[in-house]
Amino acid sequence: MIAPGESSAARLLAHGGVQRVPSDKLELFQLRDFAGPDLCAELIRLIEKDRRPSTLADAGDDRYFRTSETCDLAPEEPAVQALEKLLFDLNGIDPAHGEPVQGQRYDVGQEFKPHCDYFNPGGEDWTRYCSVAGQRTWTFMIYLNDVDGGGATRFKALGKTFQPQAGKLVCWNNRRPDGRENPNTIHHGMKVRKGVKYVITKWYREKPWGW
Repeated sequence: MIAPGESSAARLLAHGGVQRVPSDKLELFQLRDFAGPDLCAELIRLIEKDRRPSTLADAGDDRYFRTSETCDLAPEEPAVQALEKLLFDLNGIDPAHGEPVQGQRYDVGQEFKPHCDYFNPGGEDWTRYCSVAGQRTWTFMIYLNDVDGGGATRFKALGKTFQPQAGKLVCWNNRRPDGRENPNTIHHGMKVRKGVKYVITKWYREKPWGW
């Protein structure tokens, strides 16, 4: 039985068009044309309206580790509700276990250096971020536009790179089969070389989101 904060490879692959990256290092999938052009355009508009500098949970000394801008999207927005329905139809994860939908904007030269989405046990903000909702389980990321140059997402442990393409979804399980955090999920939001990149990220937790 799948836990409320989890999806599964079987569930995802039952959806037409989902492709799994062939690897035993992590569960990693893509789905082209997940979000339509009108939805992508409206989500971009919302990101532009409320964007702010991105932050890190465990910020180190590298001020340039994550240089994008971020936007928390209001759940009452029709576009956000449409996106949430698409995600639930795909992954079957109880929406109560989802973090608020977040948008990111990357201008020329901006990036998110290699990182994992889960919180480091014993890290500076472990108690703050995981005491209520637990660890992150799955990540679902949607590219909202084509990018003129750069901006790919590279999974270092696999040597697999995804190019930004409007409407394409990439998702992965942040944990190993035994439930431990999976360091093979390390990925790099590479520098944009030309144009602007817009991305939506949706994270899920072990427990209901209670913030």
